[in-house]
Amino acid sequence: MSNNLDLKKGLNIPIKGVAAPEVIKTVVPDIVAVKPTCFKGLVPRLLVKEGDAVKAGSPVMADKQRPEILLTSPVSGTVAQIVRGEKRKLLAVLVKADASQEYVDFGSQAPADAAQVKELLLNTGLWGSLIQRPYGIVADPQAAPKAIFVSSFSTAPLAADTDYTLVESMKDIQAGVDALGKIAPVHISVRKAGSAFGGITNATLHEVSGPHPAGNVGVQISHIAPIRKGETVWTVSLLHLAALGHVINTGKLDLTRKVAVTGPAAARTGYVVALPGTPVKDITDVKEGVRVVGGDVLSGENLGAEGYLGFFEDQLTLLYEGYKREWLGWAKVFRPKVFSSSWCYFSWLTPRKKYNMDTNLHGGPRAFVQTKCFEDVTPMDIFPIYLIKACLAGDIEKMEKFGIYEVLPEDLALCDFVDPSKNEIQAIIQKGIDLMIKEMA
Repeated sequence: MSNNLDLKKGLNIPIKGVAAPEVIKTVVPDIVAVKPTCFKGLVPRLLVKEGDAVKAGSPVMADKQRPEILLTSPVSGTVAQIVRGEKRKLLAVLVKADASQEYVDFGSQAPADAAQVKELLLNTGLWGSLIQRPYGIVADPQAAPKAIFVSSFSTAPLAADTDYTLVESMKDIQAGVDALGKIAPVHISVRKAGSAFGGITNATLHEVSGPHPAGNVGVQISHIAPIRKGETVWTVSLLHLAALGHVINTGKLDLTRKVAVTGPAAARTGYVVALPGTPVKDITDVKEGVRVVGGDVLSGENLGAEGYLGFFEDQLTLLYEGYKREWLGWAKVFRPKVFSSSWCYFSWLTPRKKYNMDTNLHGGPRAFVQTKCFEDVTPMDIFPIYLIKACLAGDIEKMEKFGIYEVLPEDLALCDFVDPSKNEIQAIIQKGIDLMIKEMA
């Protein structure tokens, strides 16, 4: 079965620095970080102490509320350091990797039923890759989702090309689909223009075309099976679907991935083979005055030069910090080096041009101006401006009415980019989601 989605609303941001389709290097890290901060809704409890030996796949943390949910080490080695922040918040467990890797043997056998699939996901630490909607938190093992959704591609700026990074993992991906299909029906979205993943079986395939955010799984869900109050769906990335299938086929947890090194400030773009938790400085050189974003420029996290690659990340974006002020700024009639989504400048005359963008906001926050720009970049059946206002007001009834169950901050990331008032729209949406979790739990 195949369904076509031709989305018209959205915006592709023409930024320089796409990753060249080649592997630059393979990183064998000395230190790897397990970061509980990657998992929303999880309150970590340590299961190890400094000096303990672990294998790849050994549990190092568990969720306090749901102790069956584990976070496991991606490498074998010795726990070198427990990193804490303010009020002793657990930020990371640093593992010094062994020269020769040892793996926990989970058994190379396909699970027979849903219970065995859940047990395998929990034991391997891959349960954290299942994201529950609404709210975008780690899935509840006791919940019964109406469906599981996978987007096989990303339309985010400079995103990693999954047709290049995961095409060799087709056997593992199919095994992962077969397993998750025992829990709930699986829906996979592929590029309408053609995709290596169009031959996946035991799942409902949906062909999708359109500008960003057409590749966001949340946008796809809103058109395929919108989330209503009381309903639950799960999502998982193609990357972790392949990891699940690899465990089924080999019995070993291997989270190795091709990480796209992108952005205008990247000395060399391309792909680096690395593990989650690998230090940024091992993946790419970072010069002074450069911001390292884990993920894409719209919804990624500022990792810093001393940070570590996150569990969900397969992209690093390097941007110059926008410290310099532009003479006359917006008052200039002609600005050939500036892209405008609203045709304020002449960038619309050169639609194929790529721009050397930086982190400069070109202004500061100001009074909230209601315009049509949010609707133009949001291909969902919601009213983004009213949802944003409801989140600002903390009005739960209106948040429900205007679509809080259907969105995560990343789905409205383009609203950040086009907002003339320079508001942090994603932060506003996350604040509304946090209020919903607190009040509706």
